[in-house]
Amino acid sequence: MARYYDVHPVDPQRRAIGQVADVVRGGGLIAYPTDSCFALGCALGNADAIERIRSVRQLDDKHHFTLVCADFAQLGQFVHVSNTVFRLVKASTPGSYTFILPATREVPRRLLHRKKRTVGVRIPEHPVVRALLDELGEPLLSSTLLLPGEEAPLTQGWDIKERLDHAVDAVIDSGDCGTEPTTVVDLSGDEPEIVRRGAGDPSRFE
Repeated sequence: MARYYDVHPVDPQRRAIGQVADVVRGGGLIAYPTDSCFALGCALGNADAIERIRSVRQLDDKHHFTLVCADFAQLGQFVHVSNTVFRLVKASTPGSYTFILPATREVPRRLLHRKKRTVGVRIPEHPVVRALLDELGEPLLSSTLLLPGEEAPLTQGWDIKERLDHAVDAVIDSGDCGTEPTTVVDLSGDEPEIVRRGAGDPSRFE
């Protein structure tokens, strides 16, 4: 049964955030709000939780997972960023964007695109996830909480608790959450490629 944490959307309670971080460190899978929509998250090296995400969402091994990072310095540990890409990403973060970039050796092989050796990264703006990332001191491995056969992500913490009570270990509820996933931009090639149009304004990459 999932633990349920009702936290303030702007000034999240440190005790609750610390308890959620302990769930992640202990190998758990969580559902948490972001500045775009709810997501599933776990520790970077947690192979079991990664498979649980695949099971919940019925994903194949081609799916791009996302490393949700606290800041640009942390992001730079996990992806290679050229000067041109640096300016593009820096101007768009924190925000509702996911960037696909060449991964460094810090990223487990199982998370990489098989051919391109890339991984998705983002820096969110939501105070709750930023507090959690600060507490963890490392990225969250994440995937949008979009269930099989449904067109829109889940948006209410209580609904997620009811529907995924035995599939996740903790749910963070901070009130209303967006319904639109991030805009995904592939910056691993010579020119930016918009893979998915979402909550972030894609015009700067066109």
